[in-house]
Amino acid sequence: MPRLDINGASLAYEIIGDGARSVAITPGGRFSRETPGVRELAQTLADNDCRVLIYDRPNCGESEVLFTGTSETRQNADALAGLLRATGLAPALIVAASGGAREAIVAAIHHPDAVSGLHVQWLSGGAIGIATLPIFYCADAALAAATHGMEAVLKLPGWQEPLTRWPANRDRILAQDRDAFVATMRRWADAYFPTDAPIPCVTRAELVALNLPVTVLRGGASDLHHPRETSEAVAALIPGGVLSEPPWGDREWLERLDASMAGRGGLFESLPKLVPSILTMLDA
Repeated sequence: MPRLDINGASLAYEIIGDGARSVAITPGGRFSRETPGVRELAQTLADNDCRVLIYDRPNCGESEVLFTGTSETRQNADALAGLLRATGLAPALIVAASGGAREAIVAAIHHPDAVSGLHVQWLSGGAIGIATLPIFYCADAALAAATHGMEAVLKLPGWQEPLTRWPANRDRILAQDRDAFVATMRRWADAYFPTDAPIPCVTRAELVALNLPVTVLRGGASDLHHPRETSEAVAALIPGGVLSEPPWGDREWLERLDASMAGRGGLFESLPKLVPSILTMLDA
């Protein structure tokens, strides 16, 4: 598997297809490029004159763990931009969902040379959506380290995939100073609470200043993690932002979440349904 060292972490990646148009795909959470839907979307885009990057972000899948960013979102956004440049794919259209969508927007803000457009969905927002982020990404690791040291972090379910798929991550975690690691988790958790913008890790002024094609899929009215009003607010702030209806029903996120928790499929398995919308952006 190809790997590149980007900003202090070795990242696993693949490039699918050899077309003329550059695309990068990133899911959310700490899901890897092997989560259902990602590779299938990449292959279909490759069949439509695209060169597609799929990769494991820091702390995900087969890539190395990294704890250096001012926030995990900014850290991963910087990593994506660096990987696009290093592979010669910059600038690329970034297709992203949930946490990946937040990272894609931050990448476009801070690395405009690497991003030609955004196709994003499932933007976390609202009180419940925001409150779950520091719990999911930071709380268990911070509490485990503070109570029992870095050995305890190795036992947490959320870190098992990067530990299994890239065993050297064990030593990278154990090498962390406990107090510094806890401070990082606290800093990353704080970053999830937005100030004047509808989503974390950006400001309203940064969204207003974006100058590139952006498609935002409208969130479901039933979705408590990615509220409909958050998608509408972000699309309204971005000049020229297009709010588009998704190619699935209102309860898509809830149905995917319920199924994945029961071991039936993944959260992002419907991503291949986005092909017509993505090709519309690429053809514009």
